[in-house]
Amino acid sequence: MMRWLLSLTLVCAVVPVVAWQPSTAAGGSIQGRVRLTAPPPGNPIIRMGMDPRCAEAARGKRIVQDAVVTSDDGGLANAFVHLAGSFPDAPRPAGVVTIDQQRCMYRPRVVGARVGQTIEFRNSDPTLHDVHGLSKASNDFNIGQPLRGMVYKVELKHEEVMLHIACDVHRWMTAFVGVVDHPYFTVSSGAGVFTIDAIPPGRHTIRAWHERYGTLTQSVDVTAGNTAVVEFIYTGSEKPDPQR
Repeated sequence: MMRWLLSLTLVCAVVPVVAWQPSTAAGGSIQGRVRLTAPPPGNPIIRMGMDPRCAEAARGKRIVQDAVVTSDDGGLANAFVHLAGSFPDAPRPAGVVTIDQQRCMYRPRVVGARVGQTIEFRNSDPTLHDVHGLSKASNDFNIGQPLRGMVYKVELKHEEVMLHIACDVHRWMTAFVGVVDHPYFTVSSGAGVFTIDAIPPGRHTIRAWHERYGTLTQSVDVTAGNTAVVEFIYTGSEKPDPQR
């Protein structure tokens, strides 16, 4: 346990910032890890031959559907971690969240955003992509991007965990956006670690969502000026969340 806490402290320093976090002197933090205890399943190989330009971009590479990405010790990447419930209003970030289409894949695969924030989809490929938001909460959209360099921006209007992004041209392309109405969320790193700062003190419900293994929920007590530690453990037997 002590070894894991030490590793968590070191790795959390490099967790990417997914969204603006409020500066609140009276707040506390949550640091944690998402872990898979079972051997990771093999991710399916993607066959890009239907589009010669995608096939050329993938030439000499083994491209797989990165649904389950783990570190050597089981850390699970691409889990959307967020607090559930209502919170005092906080300013929305001025910046946009970007998903790029690179070599006929969405990058990154999982992101988080605020209600009212703008997400942009950039086409960095010399081929047609179709960005299709498959929403169950009226965040839906469907736009073609036939040229390299095109950017499409959309404002996210409703909470949704998770908004599925697909490409109607290249069926293997997939991404997910966690949309919440507060700043207390993040995405687990390649080592499975995460941190959420400036959380109002109190008992909170925290959830981790993964596209293959669904949602895990815990309660955590946050105190001002302190850091609570949480670990989410998937056994590998969990199922994806059902379609709503």
